[in-house]
Amino acid sequence: MNHEFNRRTAITSLATLSAASLAPRVHASEGDSKLRIALIGCGGRGTGAVNDALSVAKVPIELHAMADAFVERVDRSHQALSNEHTESPERVNVTPERKFVGYDAYQKAMATLRPGDIVVLATPLAFRGVHYEHAIDLGLHVFMEKPVTADGPTSARMIELAKRADEKNLKSAVGLMVRHCRVRQELKRRIDDGEIGDIIMMRAYRMHGPVATAFSPRKPEDISETDYQVQRFHSFLWASGGLFSDFYIHQIDETSWMKGAWPIYADAKGGRHHRGDFVDQNFDNYSVEYTYEDGTKLFFGGRTMIGCRNDMSSIVHGSKGSGVVSTSGHTPGRCKTYSSQNQVKKDLVWGHRGKEVSPYRLEWTDFLQAITDDQPYNEVYRGVEASLVTSMGRMAAHTGHRITLDQMKACPHEFAPGVASLSSEGAAPLTPFEDGSYPVPQPGILKDREFTQDSPA
Repeated sequence: MNHEFNRRTAITSLATLSAASLAPRVHASEGDSKLRIALIGCGGRGTGAVNDALSVAKVPIELHAMADAFVERVDRSHQALSNEHTESPERVNVTPERKFVGYDAYQKAMATLRPGDIVVLATPLAFRGVHYEHAIDLGLHVFMEKPVTADGPTSARMIELAKRADEKNLKSAVGLMVRHCRVRQELKRRIDDGEIGDIIMMRAYRMHGPVATAFSPRKPEDISETDYQVQRFHSFLWASGGLFSDFYIHQIDETSWMKGAWPIYADAKGGRHHRGDFVDQNFDNYSVEYTYEDGTKLFFGGRTMIGCRNDMSSIVHGSKGSGVVSTSGHTPGRCKTYSSQNQVKKDLVWGHRGKEVSPYRLEWTDFLQAITDDQPYNEVYRGVEASLVTSMGRMAAHTGHRITLDQMKACPHEFAPGVASLSSEGAAPLTPFEDGSYPVPQPGILKDREFTQDSPA
């Protein structure tokens, strides 16, 4: 997870924000204007998110509590954040008694906060709804990492929770940070103004070697089955939606944003190749054709394999030209528009110049501004939509059939119905076969669900 933390904590220039403009008002009556943060899920993603929050200039804010199922992650995250903020150590104000470990640690960490404080939810997405509901009950603002859901039933529940958050005037942010990128926002304005004409086709790619926990060997004997699956959550569909949902949602979301619509069905294929000793549930490569209501296509290609060509970009093609949404990764975007489809220098219409502010920082700037100005702010609805559309493509590949958005919403297969009661020594959501491998998708055989406990390895 070091790659994720380093990428998210790269030193970037920040928009200048005064302490006065962002001074929280929520605790003024208590004589304490400092916002407290509790981090739930102390892996690379959660650590990076908190670092971004603490790095927004002059905002009176502190990390107050931390929680994870594994003590080493709490300690490693705390050390990394302390090292990053040596010039303002008061921002990492987590005493030993406010470090919590275990599957119920989220409750203890949130209990140290006051209504109007912030909780960062960065555990595997399977736990997202359970943690979000508890945060709402306590009156906490929430920053949750993407994806938000991986199946139909949890998506419906998350929408209802978002409505409850709105009723309590709580702010909810989702880590689809590209939409907060000011350069991408300028590109979106230019596309909406007709600079490249009507979008008729888009293509996006995320192709690289194994990262995070996408590929997993057989479980060692010194860890419980549940702990292993939670630690290696990118490898298990119940925990994360697999690498498809966790990795690919960004490209699918950013192109759909440029289009101004969500696709209504998906056709896809994918497969597992020379897997060696890896026993996770993921395919090595995915190819998805998303179709929008007006017939526009998004062609998405995902590949997670060793020794192959890398590409992480998003391109939109219009009736009068084309545009670059992402050049190579999430930041910087290096967005451009062209008067042709070839995207050659002589046809360049617009290209951003100058340093780009990291969207990982800007999403926190916008979120904190909404809290301090008490403006309506709830990205969960859009987060659920992006998650459902992503899952639609994943399910199409895993079943070998066209999947519509309505089918994805109505699919009754809930990946982890007992997640609220998980424990280290309790039964795991997925049972391995005798050889230590796990059930995998079987396109053409399993048609109405992506995996079953009875699937042969």
